[in-house]
Amino acid sequence: MFRFFLKFLLVLIIFFVGVLLGMQKANIGMLNMRGYDDPKLYSAVSVEQRDGEIDASILGKEINSYDLQEKKEKLEEIKAFNAFSNLGKKITESSKTLFNKALDFVVPD
Repeated sequence: MFRFFLKFLLVLIIFFVGVLLGMQKANIGMLNMRGYDDPKLYSAVSVEQRDGEIDASILGKEINSYDLQEKKEKLEEIKAFNAFSNLGKKITESSKTLFNKALDFVVPD
């Protein structure tokens, strides 16, 4: 049994090292395939602060504070009433109490 465990551990370590080497090789291949060094491609999100305002870009799309405020208001409006969420909460609470009562019936204190 000990020999089997030792062999299994050795194979597991070999596979793990192989995966790490493969990931490194794939990364080097992706960098070489691109063919040039562009620092903009390394960051998906960039944030700059100028004159008290924050300029942000996500995947090259510019975002300003007005857009964020508008999205925040829209989310608050959506959260005001969500029938499916309320229905789901009620169903969850009722099923929880039902199972608790069923367990109390089967296994009395």
